[in-house]
Amino acid sequence: MQPVPKISMNFDEVSYDYIIVGGGTAGCPLAATLSQNFTVLLLERGGVPFSNANVSFLSNFHIALADTSPSSASQPFVSTDGVLNARARVLGGGTCINAGFYTRANSDFIRRVGWDARLVNESYPWVEKQIVHQPKLAQWQNAFKDSLLDVGISPYNGFTYDHIYGTKVGGTIFDRFGRRHTAAELLASANPKTLSVLVYATVQKVLFDKTGKRPRAMGVIFKDENGNQHQAFLTNNKRSEVILSCGAIATPQLLMLSGVGPKAELDKLNISKVLRNEFVGKGMADNPMNSVFVPTKQPVEQSLIQTVGITKMGVYIEASSGFGQSPDSIRCHHGISSAEIGQLSTIPPKQRTPEAIQAFLRRKKDLPHEAFNGGFILEKIARPLATGHLSLVNTNIDDNPSVTFNYFGHPHDLKRCVDGIRTVAKVIQSNPFTNFTKCDKPTMEKLLNMSVKANINFIPKHTNDTKSLEQFCRDTVITIWHYHGGCHVGKVVNPDLRVLGINRLRIVDGSTFNESPGTNPQGTVLMMGRYMGIKILRRRLGRAAGV
Repeated sequence: MQPVPKISMNFDEVSYDYIIVGGGTAGCPLAATLSQNFTVLLLERGGVPFSNANVSFLSNFHIALADTSPSSASQPFVSTDGVLNARARVLGGGTCINAGFYTRANSDFIRRVGWDARLVNESYPWVEKQIVHQPKLAQWQNAFKDSLLDVGISPYNGFTYDHIYGTKVGGTIFDRFGRRHTAAELLASANPKTLSVLVYATVQKVLFDKTGKRPRAMGVIFKDENGNQHQAFLTNNKRSEVILSCGAIATPQLLMLSGVGPKAELDKLNISKVLRNEFVGKGMADNPMNSVFVPTKQPVEQSLIQTVGITKMGVYIEASSGFGQSPDSIRCHHGISSAEIGQLSTIPPKQRTPEAIQAFLRRKKDLPHEAFNGGFILEKIARPLATGHLSLVNTNIDDNPSVTFNYFGHPHDLKRCVDGIRTVAKVIQSNPFTNFTKCDKPTMEKLLNMSVKANINFIPKHTNDTKSLEQFCRDTVITIWHYHGGCHVGKVVNPDLRVLGINRLRIVDGSTFNESPGTNPQGTVLMMGRYMGIKILRRRLGRAAGV
């Protein structure tokens, strides 16, 4: 790997052609691309990932999520639905804390968002050559693959980045040694002479010139790790831009804190209005996921998502294993899936105080290790129809806004979840899987009962969870961090992702998506940063762009 451009906490009083807010999944490839021809300032609120063992190693995946200290790479938040979630705060963004699976979007998604398919197909490989790997298939994943085929999720498409119906093995950003490669490494492709990267630099608002017919972005106000305020400004060129790449939570939040958003949101916190737009923060969505815990007779190796079943009923089936077995795991409480048998899920949400959770964690240490053997089969809804919204709680950018995803608010989403859980049960009961787990073929009720107890969210459980699949879906819904929306094309930005009604302000991240691309979005968000960077350069420079 080439050295990453200098990462400095010193701020020079200079102006920039582009100021990118958010050094994450889209922001890093975008900054690397734009720096080929222009001066770029990349501002990231978190630190660097390279010396963080929780980020760097697959074996510590769940520890990174469980670490909720102020300096961790993962900032927890709980949606109003009662589902635990996480936001990245580290250079590299979500690629530093996710499950690593890499796949391209389906071609219909590219067509629906109106992207240039040729440029898309040039941009994906730029990412893949630098940080994506073919996984060595874990035993759990191999048995899962055979079981998917056994229950009819076919054909087998082998190893491919493409989104194809059937069963496939996708890419991963974990190499064969279990080391994670993140979007931060894409900065090695930047021009180090024209790119400045500031970490622990939290942007508090975008600055606007409101003297013309339309507001015009001028720069940003940000604070460093010591709380000292700084300003960064664009050059006077009309094509210079502030680009928000903060993700689906922080981008609409920052827009509103900067005075762009619904009148009621701005008025309730006395935020000076720059432009009224009732659609900022609206249309938030997350792909609801439900998991079924599968015990095994012996410990299994740790694996994150490698194999996926892409069904024609609008459900994706995936799997993970082995994250409940180490002493560190048993001390953990994390949001995706926890193989605890019992306890926290029996505590009513209002009684889940920090003290109660700590007592729960202490009790886990006394459980036999055998209770943690196994893994999860996951099903998630491809394109949920239910949407929610985001609203401000206060004017502190460090605090989470209030987010509602409205899981299963549409009956079609619930129907697909039921179909997905039935498919998961067939996979678990298939011969390839029972031969691997060495367990008797479990009944549906037994599987659901274990999973209700293993699941962690703040939604009360019901006595009929194991009798009604609809109730099981509602009560055990969790996230796999594929939230999106809040700044939709045609409502907040135009097709080129420029903010409507404002000059020199653009958004490049998943907040512009109406749906999560493919089975897992990170590949497309990485590509999006490269794609938009090239598009901006070509539009500004023509053939002289050289990309």
